[in-house]
Amino acid sequence: MAHRCLVPFSGDRSTNGPLAGVSQGGYHRAAMPKFAVILPAAGKSSRFSQQKRKKPFVDLKGRAVWLRAAEHFVNRDDVIQTLVVLAAEDAEWFKEKFAPNLAFMNVELVLGGAERADSVRNALARVKPEADFVAVHDAARPLLVQDWIDRVFRAAEKSGAAILATPVTSTLKRSRHDATIEETVSRDKLWAAQTPQVFRRQLLLDAYAKQGALHPTDEAQLVEHLGHAVTLVEGSPLNFKITTGDDFRLAEVALEALPKPKTLRALHPFADEEPRMI
Repeated sequence: MAHRCLVPFSGDRSTNGPLAGVSQGGYHRAAMPKFAVILPAAGKSSRFSQQKRKKPFVDLKGRAVWLRAAEHFVNRDDVIQTLVVLAAEDAEWFKEKFAPNLAFMNVELVLGGAERADSVRNALARVKPEADFVAVHDAARPLLVQDWIDRVFRAAEKSGAAILATPVTSTLKRSRHDATIEETVSRDKLWAAQTPQVFRRQLLLDAYAKQGALHPTDEAQLVEHLGHAVTLVEGSPLNFKITTGDDFRLAEVALEALPKPKTLRALHPFADEEPRMI
């Protein structure tokens, strides 16, 4: 979870002085960067048929996939806005189906476009101007932990652009049209991109403004096209996107394998003690 930083100061703390508002203890509460989060959920899910629903809307162990993705962000202190992007044909059904959840979640709904980039562009136009950064996270990627989000957020603060990704470990083959192997591709320095992908808000706006004829498959590609370096933050293979029925079945198992926050018992040297006795 995000924490505010305390920075030491000394000097004039008068109302009109340069250190106005600094506490008597000599510390100034540094401004916390503000993040908006966009969750694209407007895809067609053409390769997915589980529960006769699009993949972000299916039930995964008692909670919809999109809810599991969104809940990692909505309660963070540094997230000031969460936007879910929907296809027009899903909007009314979504609002009715998830009305109880929406009543208690600070989530805004945005209509998507023909392609992913169009959907994110529509949401980006709704991002609050006070947001310093924009994070884009697949609504069909529910297996997250706060530590991964913390690390990619902090990396974006430093470089202006950062994504979660994992080094490619499988042997890669390029095929011919007849499904025979043309060549083996070196996996050296190859990474598989994940989300969240996090950018300074103005940088992402600039990248979209200069999209031209490019049809990006993720937001990092747009920022690369602009000429800005994007930092790779190593994530986990557990943070995969649900695309097929096999992915969904794997996600049901992987939920139990996610790293758990340390509990009081785990932090205490006497592991056999009951928490209430500590």
